[in-house]
Amino acid sequence: MNAPSPSAPVFPFELIRADLEVVEAAIRDQARAFDPAVEGYVAYVCQASGKRIRPALALMAGGATGGKTEEHTRLSVILEMVHIASLVHDDIMDGAATRRGLPTAAAKWGSALSVLLGDALFARALELATEFDDTHVCRSIARASRDVCSGEILQTQRRFDLNLSVPDYLRMIEMKTAALFAAASGLGARLNGVPEGVEKALFSYGMKLGTVYQIYDDCLDLVGDEAKAGKTLRTDLAKGKLTLPVLFLLMEATDAQKQKLNKMLLKGEPMDTGILAGIADYEGAIEKAVRYAQDMLAEARAELVCLAASPYKAAFEQIADYLHDLLGQCRAA
Repeated sequence: MNAPSPSAPVFPFELIRADLEVVEAAIRDQARAFDPAVEGYVAYVCQASGKRIRPALALMAGGATGGKTEEHTRLSVILEMVHIASLVHDDIMDGAATRRGLPTAAAKWGSALSVLLGDALFARALELATEFDDTHVCRSIARASRDVCSGEILQTQRRFDLNLSVPDYLRMIEMKTAALFAAASGLGARLNGVPEGVEKALFSYGMKLGTVYQIYDDCLDLVGDEAKAGKTLRTDLAKGKLTLPVLFLLMEATDAQKQKLNKMLLKGEPMDTGILAGIADYEGAIEKAVRYAQDMLAEARAELVCLAASPYKAAFEQIADYLHDLLGQCRAA
């Protein structure tokens, strides 16, 4: 089962294309802040342009609440650097060979150097965060960075844990993924001095959007095409990451099937995907996960009522629509 290429929907970033180009250049420039002997490593992991969703959310929040400034660009760079650092570490733990069509840092230089490279990126991001006059912004960025790392720790701690609950899973992905989405949209509004209620609503929008994005990514890992996704897939289950569709799958397992899986875990054997596939149709589990995520997207859209009508508010709504469509493609795979 391969997901079709997400070419039909158009991601609504055209509105801020010029701003994202500025952010892109600023991200690449960060390599120059490091020792020349380190600069090349940093430049490599920053060169592969991803979707830049976190910068886009920060810029759109600025546009929707009074206008984009240099501080929004700085916020965008910081949050993307934290994200890149987390990806460097993710690829080490997952044993991933490619990321966005290129060899991962771990594949090129090994785990030891890549761990330090991720650490250096985290440190640089937090250094940039100290330049904000509003100490709340700096603290919020640090808190989001802490949550990203803590979420990864929790996920690693709960690998191969058949007792993982859906609330446990949601808490982990809120920390490891959604925290940066929430910081981007919430702080992007705060930089314009909005009322607290508006900042909280956009923070909540980002948290829900980020949670849904991770659910989509987890579904993609099961049904996606590596060539189209631009990264190594089928790693979650092999590494013991019990994602939402797999948790829904396990809910249908018999006691005998769960007991067999438990014995495998106690022996330290790899997760047997064949056993899981025999519990229920993957399509049924994916369908349930997709519905759950699409319901959450509706909740995210409801948070936007605080914004006045504008092209930026419309873009926030279109992002939710875009993600809704991508989830539907997973269901159809």
